[in-house]
Amino acid sequence: MSGEAVTILLPGVLRAEASGQSRLTVSAAGSLRAVLDAVAAEWPRLERRLRDERGDLRRYVNIYVDGDDCRRSGGLDTPVPAGAEIQVLPSVAGG
Repeated sequence: MSGEAVTILLPGVLRAEASGQSRLTVSAAGSLRAVLDAVAAEWPRLERRLRDERGDLRRYVNIYVDGDDCRRSGGLDTPVPAGAEIQVLPSVAGG
């Protein structure tokens, strides 16, 4: 992988959409949008679970870039430096 690579950590519930992998490495950095575009190219089923038809983040998915919630740091425009770790967590609902 190039120096632009980032790591994406997936929870068990999404691993089937990425051939059972718990960690993905993609050669994309710059913004969360660029990373998710790279995910779409390689794992389109996973990308559809992360973004809606308009390309926006789905409400029930939380994404953290190096521990920071992307919804509080720019959404899809959140900066993603080379070497970053992105964690994907589905929202947990309960009653």
